[in-house]
Amino acid sequence: MYSCNHAGGRAVIDEMEKSLQLTKEDVEASRMTLNRFGNTSSSSIWYELAYTEAKGRMKKGHRVWQIGIGSGFKFNSAVWEAVGNVDPSAHNPWIDCVRSNRKV
Repeated sequence: MYSCNHAGGRAVIDEMEKSLQLTKEDVEASRMTLNRFGNTSSSSIWYELAYTEAKGRMKKGHRVWQIGIGSGFKFNSAVWEAVGNVDPSAHNPWIDCVRSNRKV
């Protein structure tokens, strides 16, 4: 399962990685989104999903855990499952700078 975490800052990503026992690959999309777009609040989880798609990592049956954090005690999460292989669209915000892991 991939994780799309609120990219509120490096410390937020580091703590989520540690607390949720995530791997470096699990938080790669969060770190890249923070680097490219900055802290876009909980909307960053959609940039992270697009990153995962651009890398060619979403295949049928794969799941993504999206985690959004707001001010105070606001927290929301959702788990999505791919019903088919997902190819990035031409409108993917990462298409110009991410090399896919897909075999062509």
